[in-house]
Amino acid sequence: MAEVNTRKRGSNWEYRFEIASVGGKRKQKSKGGFRTKKEALEAGTKALNEYNNTGLTFTASDMSVSDYMDLWFEEYCKLNYKYNTLLNYRGYIEHHIKPVLGEYKLSALNPTAIQMFVNNFKIKGYSKSYTIGIFTTLSSALDYAIEPLKLIQFNPASPVKIPRFEPRDSIRYVISVKDFKRILDKFPPGHPFYIPTILGYMAGLRKSEAYGVSWNDIDFKNKTLHINKSVYKRYADMTRQTKGFGWFIGTPKTYKSDRIVKLDDWTISELKKEKIRQQENRLFYGKYYTTLYKRAEKDDVGNDIYKIIESIIPLDLPQLNLVCVRENGVYCDSDTEKYYSKVIRNNLKIKFNFHSLRHTHATILMENGANPVDVAERLGHTNIEQTFAYSHNTLKMQAQSIDILEDVVKL
Repeated sequence: MAEVNTRKRGSNWEYRFEIASVGGKRKQKSKGGFRTKKEALEAGTKALNEYNNTGLTFTASDMSVSDYMDLWFEEYCKLNYKYNTLLNYRGYIEHHIKPVLGEYKLSALNPTAIQMFVNNFKIKGYSKSYTIGIFTTLSSALDYAIEPLKLIQFNPASPVKIPRFEPRDSIRYVISVKDFKRILDKFPPGHPFYIPTILGYMAGLRKSEAYGVSWNDIDFKNKTLHINKSVYKRYADMTRQTKGFGWFIGTPKTYKSDRIVKLDDWTISELKKEKIRQQENRLFYGKYYTTLYKRAEKDDVGNDIYKIIESIIPLDLPQLNLVCVRENGVYCDSDTEKYYSKVIRNNLKIKFNFHSLRHTHATILMENGANPVDVAERLGHTNIEQTFAYSHNTLKMQAQSIDILEDVVKL
């Protein structure tokens, strides 16, 4: 087994140890410039440990859960998940996992500690879905520690049980046609929230998709909309998620989310009116009208990303003809929806969030006999189970079920 040797060269010390032979020739690794023999030995011991662990600067026996979660996030998550998912994971890690379990050694983490960790979320009043999100993050990270890292042999989260939670009212609601019209009356044509609301209710778009639609995505002749991108907020510091952010163009949520959907005549008509309105606004504001551009950048792992840039001065960048803009051309980002949703809930007394529009779209189609496979394609779901979860069992659906039963079973 290789051992660290030290020697003095001039006024400094160096370490040296033998590594694997290459082409039958013995090789050594060395480094000098240390002031004392002790410093050289300590550095050499650390370097040998790293070499013996194939480049890793730690061993499972001395690694904390906190450091391991950072490793998992950097080496696995950033390469495999979209930015908004990364934000959720980072939040779970920094605000929940690290404060409670972070100081444990990874090799000493046990089911009892994790069970108490999970139980505490119910005691503190967190929802079941939020608790599952945190637990799944931790369990997935520990699976990665088994394979491929081989840092532990057993996932201590495997035996842990999610406690029983009392059912809560759904935070998503079916928006009636009457209430949909009331919302549009509150935010009429020309208002920044008018078009996103229509796209959510009449086409089933996600919020990130609705705010990412460009005019060139709309085929007015064939009455179709190509959903091929989404918009998301990117922070300068993902951990703190406070100031320093920008809006970026990204790919849709999943490969199935890149889709073409048919639009109804009324939606096409409202989009045509909005396009004319924006053309008139551009003429009215003239040189003070804001133009949107996209600037190519790289994310942390080298993927191409595109930042939305606003300017009244012409730039040598590709233009973005986004549909959701204000009267003066400034981009209307999805953060504004939080305020408009609050107005709908407080002033109109309608139970609402933007995702309710998408749920309602699915429910209307399913309620009136649409093929579930077609609905799944329209919503961009990767499997049909998601579609059934998005639809709501309304009284009309229940009545239709009884009608079918009475037609078939005649006693």
